[in-house]
Amino acid sequence: MKKILLVTASMIALGAVAPASAADLAPQPYTKAPPYVAPTPIYNWTGFYIGGHVGGAFGGNDNVLAPGFGGGNDGVFMGGVQAGYDYQFAPSWVMGLEANYSFLDTGSSFANRGLGSVTGRLGYTWGPALLYVKGGYAWADTRFSNGFGGDGGRDGYTVGAGLEYMFTQNWSGKLEYQYYDFGTVNVSDSLGFIGSFRNDQHTIKAGLNYRFNLGGPAVARY
Repeated sequence: MKKILLVTASMIALGAVAPASAADLAPQPYTKAPPYVAPTPIYNWTGFYIGGHVGGAFGGNDNVLAPGFGGGNDGVFMGGVQAGYDYQFAPSWVMGLEANYSFLDTGSSFANRGLGSVTGRLGYTWGPALLYVKGGYAWADTRFSNGFGGDGGRDGYTVGAGLEYMFTQNWSGKLEYQYYDFGTVNVSDSLGFIGSFRNDQHTIKAGLNYRFNLGGPAVARY
């Protein structure tokens, strides 16, 4: 009988202590989940690209070899292709190499009919935009058919600058100014020397590139 009384008393005591202990426990604090932050897209300029361009070509003030010179030198339509490779060697810097050729829409036999170049370029990028400068070797198709001397291609140099924008993962568009200088041309006919003229061209063009994104950081989906 004593054992039964002791067990009963112990159970009653434990029942009284348990609620008091539970009351002494501090409530669990509520922690709000941090807000979701979308990952910042990584724009990859590293890789090969190919593309095309259209624009206008204008001769220098003293360039009688320029398309349209006899009609006020207002310039002519141009179109062509380009291909190159870029390397993004720092978060905000890009360097590359590009080959470019443009056909000039002129029926004149006394004008440059094509412009080519192989240039290096250096650019600064922020997000999808790339501001760049370029410069290097230039060549002009000056195959005159009017009987004057100086037929054949012309070697020279070119410099330029532009803005390129990557509007999808593999496509970018650009606006570019490029200046070509082929030095002085001596013009002569069967009677002898006629004169010297500067052979230079200013071009403004809009282009579209397809980028293969080979190498470099992973590119986020747009």
